[in-house]
Amino acid sequence: MKIAMVGSGYVGLVSGACFADFGHDVVCIDKDPAKIDSLKNGVMPIYEPGLAELVGSNVRAGRLTFTTDLAEGIADASAIFIAVGTPSRRGDGHADLSFVYAVAEEIGANLKQPAVIVTKSTVPVGTGDEVERILGEANPGVKFAVASNPEFLREGAAIGDFKHPDRIVVGTEDDWARGVMTEVYRPLFLNKSPMLFTSRRSSELIKYAANAFLAVKITFINEMADLCEKVGADVQDVSRGIGMDGRIGAKFLHAGPGYGGSCFPKDTLALLKTAEDYEAPTRIVEAVVKVNDARKRAMGRKVIEALGGMDAARGKKVALLGLTFKPNTDDMRDAPAIAIALALADAGVEVTAYDPEGMELAKPLMPDVTMCASAYAAIEGADATVIVTEWDAFRALDLDRIKRIAAPVLVDLRNVYDPAEVRANGFTYVSVGRP
Repeated sequence: MKIAMVGSGYVGLVSGACFADFGHDVVCIDKDPAKIDSLKNGVMPIYEPGLAELVGSNVRAGRLTFTTDLAEGIADASAIFIAVGTPSRRGDGHADLSFVYAVAEEIGANLKQPAVIVTKSTVPVGTGDEVERILGEANPGVKFAVASNPEFLREGAAIGDFKHPDRIVVGTEDDWARGVMTEVYRPLFLNKSPMLFTSRRSSELIKYAANAFLAVKITFINEMADLCEKVGADVQDVSRGIGMDGRIGAKFLHAGPGYGGSCFPKDTLALLKTAEDYEAPTRIVEAVVKVNDARKRAMGRKVIEALGGMDAARGKKVALLGLTFKPNTDDMRDAPAIAIALALADAGVEVTAYDPEGMELAKPLMPDVTMCASAYAAIEGADATVIVTEWDAFRALDLDRIKRIAAPVLVDLRNVYDPAEVRANGFTYVSVGRP
């Protein structure tokens, strides 16, 4: 089957490469000539483990190609995926659907054969209805159907998530579209990956509801961590204790500096806006957004307290290890490190930093931070070392070496280390939700 993927960003590129690896003939389309040229030369626009190798092997096999010409790319395609960005709209937090609708109009103007148009982008409820209307007005003479197929990819583990999904959600009431989508995902369907067919509107809401619920879990355990610090409990024991309950589950119960990234911040805001528009307030999600924003700033204050308080912190130096919102990605969107660095700079603290992949994208977001070539280069001369993102490279730091080049103060915002071991090594150790 020929598949066209309109949009060659994170979702479109990973999805297109994986579909090609299943044996489909895939064309990835993007308006950015520089991005397409880079992809043709094997240069990835994002960092994702295994992606460059997956793209390269399928390009060599002739199953994956790239173009800026949408009309050429969608020719003879049975399924055309829309995988363009839906960032938060300035002013009201609603998802900006201008890219989705522009693509729908262009597809409609160039569609020559029957095809299922699939919204892979994360879109609010009712977007598929508008896409269907745009396509129908642009090209009333060609058979088409519009389906919703939300993605559930975790940055840093996207290829595994795509090939071994918890579920595949497809929203359509059209039998023909259902057949096409079954064929698209046949390699996974035969491997018993659960495939859930729903109405289009239900499918659109599933993605937002899933991300909002995960954001609730993260925020809940962060608030429990604050309580643990006050009462002398250990949040990791609390997490394990409640996570063993099958009704709750252990995932997303790791206390830290708050959530960030490309999905949770914008999707929770978009869900709030949709709920407001339909007069069905989501008070829990509203609270989660506020608590998470405050959480990031509070982590900056935690570091300042480890330096002796606001007055003592001025003029001191802090090393931040990890800048991206999570490991194994270069994504800096809404990363907690941004708010932490800003809080430190406002307190008159000099900040150095190291991240294995995110420093180029971090530089314009953190102009007052000195980026260093290694973790130890950032740590040298620091009054405190702060683990912000739990990259594997930071899980076995040489504590003796740190003591030789910096003050023995470690602020572990991801609870990577054992408190007793670090303190036995002569460090002042501060973690999250542990006595």
